[in-house]
Amino acid sequence: MTSPNAAPVTRFAPSPTGYLHLGHAFSALDAAAAATERGRFLLRLEDTDQGRCRPEFEDAIYEDLAWLGLAWETPVRRQSEHFDDYRRALGTLDQLGLLYPCFCTRAEIQREIENAASAPHNQLRGPDGPVYPGTCSHLTKTEQDRRIGDGEPYALRLRTHTALEGVGTLTWTDVIRGEMTATPEIFGDVVLARKDTPTSYHLACTCDDALQGVTLVTRGEDVLPSTHIHRLLQALLNLPTPRYRHHQLLTGPDGKKFSKRDQSMTLKSLRELDWPRERVLVEIRNRTT
Repeated sequence: MTSPNAAPVTRFAPSPTGYLHLGHAFSALDAAAAATERGRFLLRLEDTDQGRCRPEFEDAIYEDLAWLGLAWETPVRRQSEHFDDYRRALGTLDQLGLLYPCFCTRAEIQREIENAASAPHNQLRGPDGPVYPGTCSHLTKTEQDRRIGDGEPYALRLRTHTALEGVGTLTWTDVIRGEMTATPEIFGDVVLARKDTPTSYHLACTCDDALQGVTLVTRGEDVLPSTHIHRLLQALLNLPTPRYRHHQLLTGPDGKKFSKRDQSMTLKSLRELDWPRERVLVEIRNRTT
């Protein structure tokens, strides 16, 4: 575990798939403030979804953060430039016998869940949607190789219950909630990579935080379920465990959290309306008290 007395290293890690909104501003400011004068504040671009990421969104991230008065260390880490790091991590997990190919589509997974006699009325959902029922986990190696050889699309899933057998009880510290016990098994066998993209959010985020020396992960409480999975990956890959701060979410008048689809509260639109930085800070403060 990271020492709470060490100078904190924090990060803000947006995806350049849209313009930043007030919720992003709150998270970035929170992470920067947590670094304090002795610490370091990093910026990382989680741009593995090359189909949705755009250069104009990346440029806007830099402009928005500078407008907020934030300064970050350079160079900025782009996940799309570090696929080899994630492939090495996958190789380690594969050598441990903890990965298997899954050929199910989202529609097939949903049908399997709905058809299961034991399916609860309210199906448990994980960070990535409905918990996978393990359909492909029982395929033989021969069947796996045949389907891969036939060119079928597939994802690589983690054998979560098998992975947990060798690590024992896992905990992490949330500076708001205290000591937390990891229960990744309730989220099933999560996806760690796909055929054409050698990483998922879970794998890339876990590897990057370790490689960048992040000691305090500051992010929204909506991501807290993912931390259960990240804690397991840290144990399997022999990576350090940072402290976490899962802060509250900013919400709009309807009580829903801000979305990139809501253009009215993007920092770009507020800047174009000549909002001063101070008004944004007041708006954030009013929504968090």
